[in-house]
Amino acid sequence: HRYSALAGFVEPGETPEHAVVREVAEEVGISVRSCSYAGAQPWPFPSSLMLGYYATAPGDEPAPDGDEIEEAAWFTRSELASAISGGDVLLPPPVSIARRLIEGWYGGPMPERQ
Repeated sequence: HRYSALAGFVEPGETPEHAVVREVAEEVGISVRSCSYAGAQPWPFPSSLMLGYYATAPGDEPAPDGDEIEEAAWFTRSELASAISGGDVLLPPPVSIARRLIEGWYGGPMPERQ
């Protein structure tokens, strides 16, 4: 399975932080808080920019909406490293902001598949 970070669009009249809270709630039913900016990446659509944020979430299990998100999961750092090593999880490419967010959370480059 390929996993990534959740993504969405900022609606007119909302801040990027509000968009993070709204999109995560809509896509996986989790109420996040304490959003903090992590970085940006140009997006290949005209006049677009991807913004990356970290947020704090309760331990509730994500419930994918079944429309935009088919599968979602929490991983500890060791669970993610093991899943990657065993070939059960694929991550986004290293050039993506999603990969930078994951590796920032992990604390460094992700181990490669064995």
